[in-house]
Amino acid sequence: MRRKYLLTVIGPTAIGKTALSIQLARHFGCDILSCDSRQFYKEMTIGTAVPEPDELAAATHHFIHHKSIFDSYTVGDFEKEAITKLDELFATNDFAVLVGGSGLYVDAVLKGFDDFPEVDESARAGLTQKYQSEGIAFLQTELQKRDPDYFAIVDTDNPQRMMRALEVCVSTGLPYSTFLKQKKNTRNFTPIIIGLDAERPTIYDRINRRVDLMMRAGLLEEARALYPHRELNALQTVGYRELFDYFDGNVTLDFAVSEIKKNTRRFAKRQLTWFKRTENARWFDYRENPARIAEFVEEKVREMQS
Repeated sequence: MRRKYLLTVIGPTAIGKTALSIQLARHFGCDILSCDSRQFYKEMTIGTAVPEPDELAAATHHFIHHKSIFDSYTVGDFEKEAITKLDELFATNDFAVLVGGSGLYVDAVLKGFDDFPEVDESARAGLTQKYQSEGIAFLQTELQKRDPDYFAIVDTDNPQRMMRALEVCVSTGLPYSTFLKQKKNTRNFTPIIIGLDAERPTIYDRINRRVDLMMRAGLLEEARALYPHRELNALQTVGYRELFDYFDGNVTLDFAVSEIKKNTRRFAKRQLTWFKRTENARWFDYRENPARIAEFVEEKVREMQS
């Protein structure tokens, strides 16, 4: 049976993962699966940095704009759908590309989704009440106390992610992160993991410039159209929350944009913390010639086949 290879491109936001994934897909004649949890939603385009139409046309993409913000869609749902799609693609091709900055979703495809215990409803109710009365600061403080390891890598601006972790902590008396270290499911493909990185000031400069480009491209108008639905889980994300505060009259537009940049930089730092733990990843400078990275993949495949 021929071995199948999942070329997995990881790294912080704005580092160039989309461009590299397209180059690899074209070189190996295969499809791309996006595991960017914000690009799933068809109502969100500019603020999620969905690939441009010419980029989407350059290679076949899956899991972009395939859901609505009104749909319930979990990492477990994504894992099942992604594995089904990969089985379909690998029936006729030895290669596929996985790309995205959502570490939990990457891990779900590569290793399988962790088997978490049932949550005590009273624990959920108690945490919800505290969050409603004390705000996100309560979740941040409580999670840092109960599970500092997970706190270091989770999006601490995402109340749903922190709430989920705290529910498990309170229900079991164990850190949420302990359930991330269980034996994983077996996969019928071999990951070849490619990381893109840069010096921290370079990453931050690329993020700042990307936010400016998003604003010029119409992010303000996109956020305004989504504003009536601001409470939906899908919209609890950087780039939209800050502009919702502006629409509420709480901050100026300039301040909101500066907050988008700051919060995106913080997000990139957490992405790197998460991805640097990835076993067997080969890291490249973001300026590396894609042809050289394709050569690395070919060398890796020859090693595995020899």
